[in-house]
Amino acid sequence: MKHITLVTLNLVILMFMFQAVITCDARAMGYAQKLRVLATKYNVTSILVFGDSSVDPGNNNDLPDTWHKGNFLPYGKDFVHSFPTGRFTNGRLPTDFIAAALGYRKEIKAYLDRYLKEEDLVHGVSFASGGSGYDDFTANITNVISLNKQLEYFKEYKIRMERLVGKEDAHRIVENAVFILSMGTNDFLQNYYFLPTRSHMFTIAQYQRYLIRCMDIYVKKMHSLGVRRLAVVGMEPFGCMPLIRTLKNSDKCDEEMNQVALSFNLLLKAKVSALEATLGMRTGFVDIYGVIQNILRYPSRYGFTETKKGCCGSGLTEFGTSLKGLSMCANHSKYIYWDAVHFTESMYYIIADKAVKSIITSLT
Repeated sequence: MKHITLVTLNLVILMFMFQAVITCDARAMGYAQKLRVLATKYNVTSILVFGDSSVDPGNNNDLPDTWHKGNFLPYGKDFVHSFPTGRFTNGRLPTDFIAAALGYRKEIKAYLDRYLKEEDLVHGVSFASGGSGYDDFTANITNVISLNKQLEYFKEYKIRMERLVGKEDAHRIVENAVFILSMGTNDFLQNYYFLPTRSHMFTIAQYQRYLIRCMDIYVKKMHSLGVRRLAVVGMEPFGCMPLIRTLKNSDKCDEEMNQVALSFNLLLKAKVSALEATLGMRTGFVDIYGVIQNILRYPSRYGFTETKKGCCGSGLTEFGTSLKGLSMCANHSKYIYWDAVHFTESMYYIIADKAVKSIITSLT
């Protein structure tokens, strides 16, 4: 294949529009415009993503032995042409909105998308896999793509990029890309609380420290592979998920689980800062915990009315393949959760706005 001459990526000024009912639209668009200016100044070339279902656009679609899939309705109901891509929501993910804010395109595609074109690689892809975590055992028990394997795919991506644009330009694209790492919830829910394997080996505090060590190892591997700009997304208050409320037989959030998420975020943020200092990376920590908690407490301020159940099925227990073919609520934008675990596109838009602010901080 002939090398594609890499032209300096002129970030097109696009209107970052999404019809979600929130009070901060004008401010969010201001941040998007500022991000484009900074992205041009610092030669940001693309977005490359590692993580779990919060940023997986469809890498699990063709995995043979997992129920962590979303390539069927009602997932994707509000995506283009109501097409279920494998995203675990009704529309776009935070990384899609971030790509739009940067001026690249309206979506970040899955690296394992069977329809992925070579040209798509230049703008960035996601290696993320729903059900994955910092602990590789988390991915192994549900037969999804571990973080270790995601890094193997990243190595393969680099080889494909060298063939596509040449070694020098491929190196520049990776070096100037913004990398996003978003995971952790599955480690606690399915690997500690639901399946008691790790809880037999660690106290919760010990397991938190173990996950931080795993994260430390993987970020250092990323750095050795050329990662220089990294945004790490913190934990959500997962004790407020509809699934957790149902399992606890309560209409209230599980505060013990939320405290686990909150304390883990403190460890994660400290580790991110330490890695920036020792590796010389530009890093940002995206603290989504407080944002989500505020929305759950004051939903009407953000245009939401339903906080305790998902839009699809009963809204209390179904997600992944158990959601296939189930009915939906009438007004999607009024719900915080799409299923019993994952957020709606409207919520992801707000989370993306928080991430954009963190990326701006990391670039300046």
